[in-house]
Amino acid sequence: MTSRQLVRVAVGGRRALAVSVAELGGLFRPRGVALVGSGGERDAVVRWALRAGARVYAVRGEPEGPPGVVPVPSAGDLPGDVDLAVVLGGDPLPAVRQLGDSKVPLAVVLGGASPSADRLRGAGPRVLGPTGPALFAPLRDDLPGPGIAVVARTGPQGRPLYALQELGVRLSHWAVTGDEADVTAADLVAYYAEQPGVGAIACHLDRLGDAHALLRAADHAARRRVPVVALTAAAPATRPVLDAALRQYGVVPVDSPDQLQDTAVLLARARPPRADGVAVYEEEATGAAAHFAALAAARGLRAGARPGAPLDALLADPAVGVLVCPVPAPHPPHTDRLARVLADAAEATDKPVCVIWGSPAGTEAAYRETLLGSSRLVTFRTFGNCVTAVRAYLDRHRLTAAHHSPFDEAPAAPSPSPSARKARPLLRPGQRLSEHAAKQLLRAYGIRVPREQLVTSAAAAVRAAAQIGYPVVLKASAPHLARRRELGLVRVGLTSASQVRDTYRDLTEIARYDRVDLDGVLVCQMVERGVEMAVRLVHDPLLGPTVRVGTGGALAEVEAGTAVRVPPFGEREARAAVDELRGRPLLDGAGGGPPLDVDALVEAVLRVQRIALELGGDLAELDVDPLVVRERGQGAVALGAQAVCRPDVP
Repeated sequence: MTSRQLVRVAVGGRRALAVSVAELGGLFRPRGVALVGSGGERDAVVRWALRAGARVYAVRGEPEGPPGVVPVPSAGDLPGDVDLAVVLGGDPLPAVRQLGDSKVPLAVVLGGASPSADRLRGAGPRVLGPTGPALFAPLRDDLPGPGIAVVARTGPQGRPLYALQELGVRLSHWAVTGDEADVTAADLVAYYAEQPGVGAIACHLDRLGDAHALLRAADHAARRRVPVVALTAAAPATRPVLDAALRQYGVVPVDSPDQLQDTAVLLARARPPRADGVAVYEEEATGAAAHFAALAAARGLRAGARPGAPLDALLADPAVGVLVCPVPAPHPPHTDRLARVLADAAEATDKPVCVIWGSPAGTEAAYRETLLGSSRLVTFRTFGNCVTAVRAYLDRHRLTAAHHSPFDEAPAAPSPSPSARKARPLLRPGQRLSEHAAKQLLRAYGIRVPREQLVTSAAAAVRAAAQIGYPVVLKASAPHLARRRELGLVRVGLTSASQVRDTYRDLTEIARYDRVDLDGVLVCQMVERGVEMAVRLVHDPLLGPTVRVGTGGALAEVEAGTAVRVPPFGEREARAAVDELRGRPLLDGAGGGPPLDVDALVEAVLRVQRIALELGGDLAELDVDPLVVRERGQGAVALGAQAVCRPDVP
């Protein structure tokens, strides 16, 4: 299979799009645990297993093993209630292979990275790791409320989330994936989404071997209305694209470990909002409420300070979806009473009640006992994290309330479409296509382009102009040609045969002088101008072919910024991508112009997505720029196009 075929398999729907949820129950509530090998972590694993109520067996264990451990001669002698094996020390591959005949479904490999890590996949049971002993840290079982399911690659990364238990937050599940030889973060997210009692999933990810698998798992969680919050460590060039893809599938990306904690707690504890207003409550006007409201408004929230307004009235207001109370500093007994009032209010309402406790110490009884003792209140220590979490809460529920999985309509094994059959002969592996060929590719997929002809003589140019209709545009054409306007190789507004004849000769003369080897001159229909946009197919190192939309032509220098979507996606996502552009008001006629054909732009985005799904493995990049969006009802026309083919690597 070629690398191009691999990309098509990854993107085009030819692999299973439905998430297969691994049976990982033994990792959290095992009936029986088998120990294979020896190591310093053995006693910690035994304590963890016995605490979980599991029977513990030691394969080839000595009779004088730890109390509560039953020795068995070999993996083949393990009883049927063993649903987890823990491999300690040495090369894990032989032990995992031995477990393959024992019907143990899941194994954890403890220890550092192993040269055989990649070979552990498929050697026997599903394998988690190699990982560290933090995986077996015990979870508290005395905390109420919806739980947070945690997945981190290392113990130190997950430690801040584990410490949430000290703040009264229940963790329902805890997993440290290590080197992810087999079981990955995506497997765990999909599994967590199906478990009762999971209020939110918190992920600390610094390795994404298969980003598409994570997106499918996120889609699975979105279907089940389980929030996912993720902190990633992608490279700066990739991070914006990855974050956009995560949002597309319902994940809340955050920027720091403290944001990961605070946002996950709010999403776990808060019911879906019934309104998007944020009321900021103060019993006394200290200025904190006004400061928070201004900060929230700057982040796009509909927030208002209501100092002195009755708390019950604020919570009863149908326009209020979230209540926030900043407490700049403890001031007993006033703040002791206030904390109790807020805790009681949180228990009595289905709206989230958030408190920002501003004490540097955080040792006050009102904070440690009253606020943290409530499983309904959400307590923050900073204004910034509260705003971030509330914004994520409202945005996330707005985007996923009507979630429709794009995978539902993706064919399992699509045959080449008529468009693909027309476009594929145009491709030249490893080469850049001429503008004419790139436009033919667009035309094959139903993207409107101007009437044009490629000619190689002045007489042919005159005949083409007469057929196309004046005025016309002449462009020098060559696959490698760049900076065409700067070189004077584009002429617009030609209205007569003599102008066309003279311009053809000028363009070819300039090309000869600059040693540009032309394949001809394009005679193009001159299209009435509109707003110049751009739609691009761009390969991302993690995600493969992505579709990006933004302003194009000269506007790209003024209105920077693009929206990114990862195929497959539907019309709703394509329209959302257009709506989030900074230049979006231009399409509505900002500045006194007529409203433009937004529907035609959305359709162009969807058609470029079809190209990505069917030809993404063959195209390194595709630029539709400028795509002129005309008045409503008049469509959009691609005036320019560039395409670069990927090398045909065996």
